[in-house]
Amino acid sequence: MHRAQSPPRKYDEYAYVLDFNSRGKSSTVRGRDGIIVTAIGESRLTILEVLGIPNSTFEIGEKIYIGKEGRTKVLSVLGKMEYAKISSSAQSELETVVENIVTDNESKFVEYLNNAQPLTPRIHALELIPGIGKIYMKNMIEEREKKKFESYLDLQERVGLKEPIRHISERIMDEVTGESRMNLFVKR
Repeated sequence: MHRAQSPPRKYDEYAYVLDFNSRGKSSTVRGRDGIIVTAIGESRLTILEVLGIPNSTFEIGEKIYIGKEGRTKVLSVLGKMEYAKISSSAQSELETVVENIVTDNESKFVEYLNNAQPLTPRIHALELIPGIGKIYMKNMIEEREKKKFESYLDLQERVGLKEPIRHISERIMDEVTGESRMNLFVKR
C-alpha cells in the first residue's frame, strides 16, 4: 500500500564533497580516523563529517551517496559540523557547491518559490531571499497565482528577477554560515 505523503527524511541520501583528508581525525567522533570527508547534504543542506571507506578516492564537488542502503565509498556519516569549524578550503568551496546544488535541484527550489508563505504578518519568506524585495515579492505572488513557475527561466522571464540561482545560493550561504536567524532552506 502506498501512502500519498511520505514523511520528510531526517537524513540526506546524497552529499557534495567540500574537502577530505586521507589521513584525518574526526572532529565529531572521538578516536575515529581515516579518510575524513567534509560534505554538504543535498536536501537538508547541513554540513556533515563523513568517514570514507579505506582506499576510496574523493574529489572536491563530487556528489557522493550517503544514504542507508548500498554505500560504495562511505563507511558512515559521523556527524554534523558547524561552518566555523570546517577547513578554510571547505569554506572556500562551499559557494560553488551550493550553486551546483541549487542548479541540480531546480524543480525543488522552484517548487519552494511557488509555495513560500508569510513567516510573520510582516515578513514573507520570499523577502528573505537576497535580491527579492517587496516589489519582486508582490509580482512573484501575483504571477504564481495565475500559473505556477516551471523553471528558473520561467521565473526570470515573468517577474524579471535576474539570476535566481545566485540569489537562492546567497540565502543558503547566509544560513549555512549562521548569519541568518531564520532558515528557509537549511535544516537545523
